[in-house]
Formats: sequence, structure tokens, C-alpha cells
Amino acid sequence: MSDTVIRVENLSKLYQLGEISTGTLSRDLHRWWAQVRGKDDPFRKIGQANDRSVKGTSDFVWALQDINFDVKQGEILGIIGRNGAGKSTLLKLLSRVTKPTTGRIRVKGRMASLLEVGTGFHPELTGRENIFLNGAILGMRKAEIQAKLDEIVDFAGVERYLDTPVKRYSSGMYVRLAFAVAAHLEPEILVIDEVLAVGDAEFQKKCLGKMKDVSEKDGRTVLFVSHDLSAISSLTNMSLLMNNGKLKYQGPTSKTIANYLSNHIGKEYVYAAFPNPSKPSVTGVEVKTSLPGNHHACLEPMRIIFKLHTPFPLRGACLSFQILNFKQQPINHLWVFDSEIPMCREAGIYQLSCRIPKLRTYMGEYTVKVYFTGPPGGEVYDIVENICPFTVEVLDLSREYAWQEETCTYLEDFSWEIDKI
Repeated sequence: MSDTVIRVENLSKLYQLGEISTGTLSRDLHRWWAQVRGKDDPFRKIGQANDRSVKGTSDFVWALQDINFDVKQGEILGIIGRNGAGKSTLLKLLSRVTKPTTGRIRVKGRMASLLEVGTGFHPELTGRENIFLNGAILGMRKAEIQAKLDEIVDFAGVERYLDTPVKRYSSGMYVRLAFAVAAHLEPEILVIDEVLAVGDAEFQKKCLGKMKDVSEKDGRTVLFVSHDLSAISSLTNMSLLMNNGKLKYQGPTSKTIANYLSNHIGKEYVYAAFPNPSKPSVTGVEVKTSLPGNHHACLEPMRIIFKLHTPFPLRGACLSFQILNFKQQPINHLWVFDSEIPMCREAGIYQLSCRIPKLRTYMGEYTVKVYFTGPPGGEVYDIVENICPFTVEVLDLSREYAWQEETCTYLEDFSWEIDKI
């Protein structure tokens, strides 16, 4: 395997739907007879794809089917996809929580997994006892675990409750301690599922920094599943895209995310309204984003197209719009006057286009609010609110700007100078 620490070959997992059971005696006999003759399990043939959106005819479903990929030492691999795409099943197979139906997994080195709240913890044991238990499972000696104890407790921030049974911990405390144990007990491979979403923003930031450190400084491998595309982008260079139990794409993270977005959201969010026969009005607004599915990459150009209708000539018309965040706070406000671009001086339909060379708005969810008015201080013809929702993603820029979510709403270029005194 050379520097390859994980190799997955033709990996598949078949599940039976319905009640928890091994099936009927008849099915067990069919499986046994096929195995005796060296044949494949006959029920694999009737297993259907893992597509939640359609009704199937079989009670056997391929949660994963024909997955192949390699992971190099020191690599941070992102795994993205819709809910139910097979991401968590893949991690469970890699962590040996469950066995594959077909295929092979080859792993070189110790693996620590954080798949869901409480994984690997005994609820009746204290936080301290669970730290030593997890270390022993990873094959570490007591002296090695003791040397890391203070660092683990400090990172998790649960010192006051260290000798309390973990069944009394909140889900956030559970995750803090579980991640601290997994990251500090020196496994060669660290597997992290979306469970980090339980923690607060500050702790998530610490976790992302720690994952980057263990990869870059210690040369350890990290597999990271998340729906936070900005976190995936800032942390990983290569990613896998899962869809309906199959590996749809693997490659550079930026291309994987673009592939995901192009299929994840198909419809465009375009505002359209019928013209008002007696009053000037906004009849259309469309936000042209740089990524599919109304997602936009920060610092990429954006174009917003407006359609205006007026049943009679106007003098001194003004069009303006705001980009508002999820709290409905205006982040940008842009406008154009009739004196700059003659508009609506005759009855009819007009199309205006506003191009923003570099949208510097930071990551988050945004909507558009449009004002169509007369001269400043004059009549308000039309106001359209909460339209054309879009999402700004920070792709690859976190490395350059080193800013984190919820620390700003506007991304601006900057430079510093210093003079020697």
C-alpha cells in the first residue's frame, strides 16, 4: 500500500428493510445452499438502489454499492452528500462497526472514530475512566494515556465534571470529550462524522483547527463528513461525493462541491409578478450566482437582473436593492438613478442588470429586497421583499483570510504596512 493507509475495493452493504430480523427460515436455507455451492447470496440480486425518493418493490436495499477509493497518509478527505446518501454507513464500515456485504477494506494503522454522540463511551463510567478505556481500546499503555490526560481535559473544557458519570453529560459535553479523546490519543486515522454539529461555534472552530494540526504537523489521516461546505472546503483538498449509496465523484474539493450543488438543488429561485396595469411595478428579479443551485462563491462576480413595468412615462425614477442576511439586516445597498441610466421615460417594460465584480459578502444565507421609486423623497411605486434566496460559500478562501463563520459579514481586501522607527 506504500503511503496509502486506507484502500476500499468494491465495497457494498446490503440491508433488509422492515422489522429487525435475519429473515425467514426459507431465506436462510437459500443463503446456506448458495454458500455451499460457492454461489452469491441470491437476495443480493433483488436489492435495489438506495433512493429514498421512489417507492421500491424489494425489501432489500443497497446502502452502499461498488465503492472504490484510496486515502494517503496525512490526507484530510472530505465526504459530502445528501442525508441518506450512505456517508455514515461508509464510516461505520471503515470503523468496523458493521461488516460489508461484499468487497474489502484495508487499513494501515490505529483508527479512532467519532460517529455519533456517545460512541465508544460507557455511560456508567466517569469521564476520566472513559478516557482510559478509549486509550486502552486504541492499544495505548496507561502511562501514555496519563501523559495526554491534562491536554485532553483542557481541550474538552469539562474538568469540573471529569469524575462524573458521562450519562449525566449534555450532548455537547459528550461530544467535546469524545473528540478530545479521539484527537489526542494519537491514532493514525481519525474518522469524524457530522456529530461535531452538536458543539457550539467556538468548539467547532477548535475542532477544525485540531484536525488540520494532526494532519499537517503529525502526518495523520482524517476522514471528515459534514454538510458545512465551507468547513469541508477550508479543511480538505480532496473529497468524495456520495449519492444514493454510490460514489458519484471523487477529486479536488472545489470540483466535488460544484458537482454536489449542481445536482442537490435543481430549481432556480427567480421572482416573477404580473404587471400592474395602473401602477409602475417590479415584474422580475433574478440572481445569477457563480455556482449551481443558487450558491455563490465569495469574491466571485455576481449579476442581478431586474424587470420593471410602467403603464405611463416616469421622470426621475430610481431603482435600488439590498442584500439582507438571515437576520434581515441589510449587508449591501446599491442603486441607480434615471440621471445615470435613463429609465422608464416611456411606458413599457425595461430590463436593468447590476454586476458586482467581487461579492465580498461572507458565508451565509441571504435574500434580496428591491425598491422601485420616483425621485428621492418622491412616490414609492413598489417594494418587493424576501426574494431570490441564495447562499454564499467561502471556498478555499479560509486558508487565505483565516476568518471563521460568524466573525464578519463582509469580506474586504486589505494590506498592512510598517515603518521602522
